[in-house]
Amino acid sequence: MTAVSNLPINALSDSPEASGVTSLYRPLKIGAVDIGFPVVQAALSGYSDWPMRVIARRHGASYSLCEVMLDKFLVELKDRKRTQHFLHNTPEEQPVAGQLMGAEPEQFALGALKLVEAGFAVVDINFGCPVKKVLGRCRGGFHLSQPKVALEIVRQTRDIVPSHIPVTIKMRRGLDDTQESRDRFFEILDGAFAYGVDAITVHGRTVVQRYNGPSKWEFLREVKRHVGPHRIILGSGDLFTAEDCLRMMQETGIDGVTVARGCIGNPWIFEQCRAIFHGQSLPPPPTLFRQREVILEHFKLAEELYGQEKAGVPMRKFGIKYSALHPQSLEVRESFARVKNLQEWSAALDRWYSVDGSGVFPSHEFREQECE
Repeated sequence: MTAVSNLPINALSDSPEASGVTSLYRPLKIGAVDIGFPVVQAALSGYSDWPMRVIARRHGASYSLCEVMLDKFLVELKDRKRTQHFLHNTPEEQPVAGQLMGAEPEQFALGALKLVEAGFAVVDINFGCPVKKVLGRCRGGFHLSQPKVALEIVRQTRDIVPSHIPVTIKMRRGLDDTQESRDRFFEILDGAFAYGVDAITVHGRTVVQRYNGPSKWEFLREVKRHVGPHRIILGSGDLFTAEDCLRMMQETGIDGVTVARGCIGNPWIFEQCRAIFHGQSLPPPPTLFRQREVILEHFKLAEELYGQEKAGVPMRKFGIKYSALHPQSLEVRESFARVKNLQEWSAALDRWYSVDGSGVFPSHEFREQECE
């Protein structure tokens, strides 16, 4: 088989037939929105802003979701420069979804309408966030404990969002491992599809688990068998390599996967997925010169969105993640943790990326950091 590490990303077509090799996937479609390649970028709190989504798109992600926003925040949002980046999206990254979280059905629906007005192609409902402060305010994963409220949020959201805009849901496999949580999960799952939801993403951990212990992929297989071939199920959880993405789809029969922690600072995972999903060899990690080019590109996109004075600090967390692909990852990480502006960012690049060499795949230590 032929490696594709030097191919331009547009050579890795969303069409299985166009690649000229046997494809291991079916093109993904969510409602009326054609996604194509079924490996997409998940919503990531504090990470999946416009610059990250554009970088992912340029490296083969066919679809992405913005970081979750609160319904109350959107309903009360003013047209101010300091907050405009939350809803920022551009034609290059379409289709892109806006993800929403909240507690009260009517306000949730109004927040969803704001996402539509901002130009997002899909509205995604978050019933999966396991963060304690979110659960304490009856949002995110808390809704898995109250199916009636959850389904009323779904109903009102689907009613207010125009019919041509898909509505989707992100869920975990339950609040905990009790039979009651399992029954509530399937009540919400079946009820949501009955109300017209177009796709549901299932994370293989419970809310109580947070990120501890393995994600139960066998549960995804059970869910897909339960809903049948004509309803779209995407999987999430423990997707850190291209091989993980392919294996999840092969083992569970789901329709697509959403890469979360595995793609922060590693947008190359999408082109690696495209290679092996087309039956080709796994491309090697990007070289240091290629990493340098993309890291600088990412910073410049951040400057475009946040302004030159403010881009440095939010980019630190990305520099830390990018450092995982460098052979001297710990030292590089320390350099990026202190950058404040483009000058200091460039100095870090000059220090660690001035001589080309082979990159590495991220270690287990980097993979296990929370952020989804």
